[in-house]
Amino acid sequence: MNLFASYFGTGLTGFVALFICLYVMSLVLLFSTGLVMTELNKRHPERRIQKRQPTHEALRDIRSSLKQLSITSVCLSIGLFAQMKGWTLFGPVALSWWSVPLFFVISLMLHDTWFYWGHRILHTKMFYRFHKPHHMTVTPTVWSNDAGSSVDTLFAHTYYALVLFIVPIPPLVFLGHRIFDQVSAAIGHCGFEHFASPTARKPWPMLCTLYHDQHHQYFVYNYANYFSFWDRLCGTIHPTYDDKVHGFEEVYASQRNGGEAVAAASDKD
Repeated sequence: MNLFASYFGTGLTGFVALFICLYVMSLVLLFSTGLVMTELNKRHPERRIQKRQPTHEALRDIRSSLKQLSITSVCLSIGLFAQMKGWTLFGPVALSWWSVPLFFVISLMLHDTWFYWGHRILHTKMFYRFHKPHHMTVTPTVWSNDAGSSVDTLFAHTYYALVLFIVPIPPLVFLGHRIFDQVSAAIGHCGFEHFASPTARKPWPMLCTLYHDQHHQYFVYNYANYFSFWDRLCGTIHPTYDDKVHGFEEVYASQRNGGEAVAAASDKD
């Protein structure tokens, strides 16, 4: 029996209970990630990506996020509930040492593709009015990720409502993907670079905070969510991205070297 079905049941009350739990989880992630990253940013002001200050107040973005996270939770509930009811083309694959990492990566790649092309559509003349509220924040903060319009949210997160109908992702893996998505996206909007590394630049496809921050700065670059390969393939990656990631790596190295020098001096004393 499906794990979620055993906890929530397969009736209407089960769907509502599932939605409430997922929404509460989203709020916990919103505030815990936001508070942790805010404190980390305070400790490392030299890692600020943009010199300009954010134009949106945190409270404004939080209010918008409360609404948009409810829509995301509905989408996630639809997908998981449909799988519980057996309405999907295939039942979920059982959890195992191979299925967990495999389907986690598959889900990330599918969502990244969905997100990239949906994001490109949102930047067209016909649809940009729905995406514009999110882009009013040129300098994003950790509270900016989920703030925006409902249409914007649906473009990104109807993936969670639909993909389980055709891909047999284990429900716990799917939930893990959603948790990773919310946390990584919040970090991607935090405005400070804490995770630059060689794996976040060419030839690796991984990303760091700078990636989406540049999208807010320049609007027509860096559309992807988790990986850079769609932007690299389609020529939409910002031309300075890789060099700036390397620049932050050098900042980290100088900080480490400075700390080691201070420690060595203390030992001599």
